[in-house]
Amino acid sequence: MSRGSRRRRALILLSLALASGGLAASRVSETLQRVEARVGRPLPLVVARHELPAHSRLEPRDLAVREVPGRFVPRDALAAPAEAAGARLAVPLPAGGYVTAGALEGPRRRGGLPSGQRAVEVSVAGGEPLADGAAPGTRVDVLVSTEPHSGEGRTFLALQDVELLSIRPGAGQGPADDGDGKASADAVATLKVTLRQAIYITAAENFAREVRLLPRPPGDRHRSRGAGVSAGGL
Repeated sequence: MSRGSRRRRALILLSLALASGGLAASRVSETLQRVEARVGRPLPLVVARHELPAHSRLEPRDLAVREVPGRFVPRDALAAPAEAAGARLAVPLPAGGYVTAGALEGPRRRGGLPSGQRAVEVSVAGGEPLADGAAPGTRVDVLVSTEPHSGEGRTFLALQDVELLSIRPGAGQGPADDGDGKASADAVATLKVTLRQAIYITAAENFAREVRLLPRPPGDRHRSRGAGVSAGGL
């Protein structure tokens, strides 16, 4: 076999290998997408790096972060070691055990909330990208769009500069309305708010068509006055 023939054969074999590799990668990607559709995308979850006795004070070296399918993440899960560092355990944990707010003693038991603060869950639209990248502690503004059942619908700034404790993908209804005029929510956010704010945003969510979060740039603590727009103002 001539040198030219050997070279052509090598190129053909290389092309076949690359094509086979591309097909295999495509099949792996499709399989991962099907699995994520059933159990949810992986989310960060704080776990014990080694066995920890009850009442021990947690240090960063005691904690690790693992990714767990969203369906199996506890509602009071912690996403970052900083949320648990310095707290004491109310129960013993084995190596790899989930470090949740309910496993912590004292005021940190509810996720480290100080007196007067509450954690409220809100179903939000357009939150799926946030669930991929927003870190706990991100400051957000909350926009609410109301139903135009009586008069004009409007969108207004319901809460400003509140802390995002966590956000996870939720079971949305798809891009269309869910049949009662409400836009689909694709994520569930947990916000740190005052009791008054918790009551307000819960009432607003019950009568809203859509709730959205707007992440703030780091260090931006500016507050606006009564921002909002009605359908007639468009």
